[in-house]
Amino acid sequence: MSSKITIIGAGSVGATIAYTLSQRSIASEIVLIDINKDKAEGEVMDIEQGTSFREPISIVAGDYPDAADSDIVIITSGIARKPGQTRIELTQTNVNIMKSITPEIVKVAPKALYIIVSNPCDVMTYAFAKLSGLPENQILGSGTALDTARLRCRLSQYYGVSEKNIHAYVFGEHGDTSFVPWSRAFVAGATLDEFDKIVHEDQKDLQPLDRDEVLEYVHTSGSTVIAKKGATFYAVAVSVCRLCSLLLAASDTIVSVSTMLHGEYGVEDVCLSTMASIGPEGVKRIVRVPLTEEETEKLHASANALKDVIAQIDL
Repeated sequence: MSSKITIIGAGSVGATIAYTLSQRSIASEIVLIDINKDKAEGEVMDIEQGTSFREPISIVAGDYPDAADSDIVIITSGIARKPGQTRIELTQTNVNIMKSITPEIVKVAPKALYIIVSNPCDVMTYAFAKLSGLPENQILGSGTALDTARLRCRLSQYYGVSEKNIHAYVFGEHGDTSFVPWSRAFVAGATLDEFDKIVHEDQKDLQPLDRDEVLEYVHTSGSTVIAKKGATFYAVAVSVCRLCSLLLAASDTIVSVSTMLHGEYGVEDVCLSTMASIGPEGVKRIVRVPLTEEETEKLHASANALKDVIAQIDL
């Protein structure tokens, strides 16, 4: 595959994305940009010395002009979340960083598809959309792609089936107000309630699925990893690399990512995660799957929480 991917930010997340991309056949060119040029150069040197075991690939530590003609630009820049700190507390500092990045990268890569990973992801996606002036189909946030992976991981552990058999998603903010629309959760073609009955007929000693515990697992996984090892970067890197492969694929795929909403579910002028069809043209459409009244209320609550933050920041 001949494609060029630029990553802005050579911290743990950006560098791990670059490394993960280097081990897959997604990109033929990778550009890593960071204000700390030595850090970017060191990461690239370390990564490219391991690429002799795969087909040739170009990996460079560069500056904004080197991002010209990128197919995808991934923005990870920002101050890392500290133990006990919420994503929302990072907002103004990271928005200011986004303000400095946006005009520089858009000038050289106006046709690229942009994946926003910087936290708080939904607010940063909204900020980039407003600051860049690019068509909204070119912009998506990694959103709840990782949260959804965490959800499927927990359900896979509970039921003892492959995560590939599980179709369940996390909607809303990539953060504390996210929720699981359980009415849209399926395992091997059965609704979660139906599959639960099937499993308990064979495993009568299996404890009932605690949906509140599952959501708590989704909400606290990031902070738990941060408390134990200092940062999260492996799982997010894999999820972002998958988004890259979907954006470069021949057809569209429906995933949970953060996009600008314009009246879907009664939500407007905010970025958060629902189901979106993405592919080589970027965001094709919001796929408005039916939600229950309670689930719609939770989506509104998540949107309002994000709007409250946006109202308090200087864009």
